[in-house]
Amino acid sequence: MYKVMLADDEGIVIDSLNFMINKNFKDQCEVRSAKTGRSVIELAENFRPDIAFMDIQMPGINGIEAMKEIRKYSPTTIFIVLSAYDKFDYAREAISLGVMQYLHKPISQKTFVTVLQTAMDQIDEKREKRSDDLKVKEKLEIVVPVMESGFVSAILLQGDCTGDAIQYKTLLGIEQEYGLMFILEYGEENEKGNLTNPVGTSFKVQSSYMAIREMIKEYFSAIVGPMLTNKIPCFLPEEMSDEDYENRSQIIEQARELIHKLKYQFDLKFRIGIGSRQPLKEIYTSYQDALNALHNSERTVAHCRDLPIFCGYEEDYPKDLEKDLFDQVKEGKEENAKDTAFEFFHWMEQKFSDYELDVKLKALEFVLLAEHIAYESGGMTYHFRDRKDYLPDLLQMTDLNQLRQWFANKIGIAARNVKSKKHEYSNSVVEQAKRYIQNNYRKDLSLESVSRKVDMSSYYFSKLFKDVAGMNFIEYVTKIRMEAAKKLLKDDTVSVKEVCLKCGYGDPNYFSRIFKKYVGITPSEFRGDARESVKEG
Repeated sequence: MYKVMLADDEGIVIDSLNFMINKNFKDQCEVRSAKTGRSVIELAENFRPDIAFMDIQMPGINGIEAMKEIRKYSPTTIFIVLSAYDKFDYAREAISLGVMQYLHKPISQKTFVTVLQTAMDQIDEKREKRSDDLKVKEKLEIVVPVMESGFVSAILLQGDCTGDAIQYKTLLGIEQEYGLMFILEYGEENEKGNLTNPVGTSFKVQSSYMAIREMIKEYFSAIVGPMLTNKIPCFLPEEMSDEDYENRSQIIEQARELIHKLKYQFDLKFRIGIGSRQPLKEIYTSYQDALNALHNSERTVAHCRDLPIFCGYEEDYPKDLEKDLFDQVKEGKEENAKDTAFEFFHWMEQKFSDYELDVKLKALEFVLLAEHIAYESGGMTYHFRDRKDYLPDLLQMTDLNQLRQWFANKIGIAARNVKSKKHEYSNSVVEQAKRYIQNNYRKDLSLESVSRKVDMSSYYFSKLFKDVAGMNFIEYVTKIRMEAAKKLLKDDTVSVKEVCLKCGYGDPNYFSRIFKKYVGITPSEFRGDARESVKEG
């Protein structure tokens, strides 16, 4: 059904248009009419027409002014202007109002029907688009919470914003490279004002998760994570790396308002712990800060920077440089770690050249921390007296150049040990897998069965095998089987079917297809070529 409004001061024109509508569109249109500018505006306000045929010259308010008024509260109405005057100014102003057509009276039935049908088609397109948009919105209402939970879960499981979290980040359209985590905690309140019964509360709140999620989003443009017992972790994207006092105060105030509303809505006690702002690759640190804020404060809203749990640094301390150094050790980047060690030592020289013992103490602290990372990475055996010479050697050093070199070399060795032990372990696992494949290629091998033999998850083993071997698991198994098949095919006493079975394939046709894809010719052709080579030899 289309709502059509006819605005003309001549009754004969309205009757004529009414007749053409009824004749050509029957019950498709609901038609109303008015004869003055004022009555047209009042009618449109209540009727909200889809299509309006507007005469320019009407008593009182003219058609142009009437359309301007109607546009204010009915922006989607399609206007079609009727005029007995061919005035450029009218036409130009009508166009500026988005009029679909400017028609000159008298109007033929054919023209009128064509124009009205065009307007109806436009309305149908808009309605269809609106319907499609609503369907998409409806789907997003289901999908977006799932993606947001996936993003936060990936961060917590991986310990950083990499891998699966990056895919979720792209799907959610998160462009910011910084952010912070905050945790909404809830439970029953005991006599001392503390939260109790977290498990029981989580069951009660389960059905209200979506309502709580919507409330969170009223106060924060946050990515809301899943319910974890009696906690909901959330990620708040931020543009800048610096976290000023005003920004922190605003977040705390928003959190207080959120808790006030939640407490009013639910008969529970709520608390929020807020972490530090971090780059996305370090966002798990913010989550830990938020947890510590909750654990070390009884306040309703606890920000990690307001509590003594948060480590502070003197004004010009190069904490980013320190972080980079240990990140490079963890990643086994020997040369980068050494370069950063030199850079950090240069800062100590510039700042504390008169405090040699403090410089030595800091160098020793960093070396011990770097070596601890190397031991934790696995594959090394700790011996209590491995460092027996460190302190005597440092105390005997009188030259900062010598100390600098010692410091950078030890940091570099720690990074090298991380890399070499990981490399040795990876190679060992893959070599073990290769030997098993070579000895059992006749059997029905699968990624799961081989990964079980090396005691590693199939997901991780698959990636590791490709990184080390330079080809994926299936490609390697196929290579081993095809090389064995070529040797067997040179022996005429072994049939092609027997070769197929001896190489781990149960279907001769499938074996032939794989062989041709790998070698370039069929098994029979390969055997024929092998015979010819023997004759020529």
